[in-house]
Amino acid sequence: MAGKPQAAAWYQVIVQRHTPPKKLARNCLTAFIGGGALCALAQAALFSLMHFADMAEKDASTVVLTGVIFLTALCTGLGIYDHAGQKLGAGLAVPISGFANSVAASMMEHRSEGYVLGSGCNSFKLAGAVVVFGIISAFGVALILMFLGKI
Repeated sequence: MAGKPQAAAWYQVIVQRHTPPKKLARNCLTAFIGGGALCALAQAALFSLMHFADMAEKDASTVVLTGVIFLTALCTGLGIYDHAGQKLGAGLAVPISGFANSVAASMMEHRSEGYVLGSGCNSFKLAGAVVVFGIISAFGVALILMFLGKI
């Protein structure tokens, strides 16, 4: 038993020697630029729909969100989103595109099991927790607001 702590310390030295240094500042900047570019493109699409297509803001935002979800799912299916995610990091995981990617990736992973039992049943494997906890959180906030007399 006395040799195990020494072996663990020896192993940690080897791990530290071979672990590449973290590039935290670069990763944060890349994620900021990637997420900012995605959001700027969505905002430009919203502005264009509102001013050039004479859409109301509510209608234009619905079209833009639907478009972002569709394009994210399409890019996930084509393998483009994963490649871009490796380059841009967490910047592409803004809530709407990250959610669409997790659903589409689960569907792609289980497509060999069939459309209903494979893709359909497993589509919310990754995103299911987000949906469940989002609903529970919204219900909790609504209860608190109701008891405070705000609703």
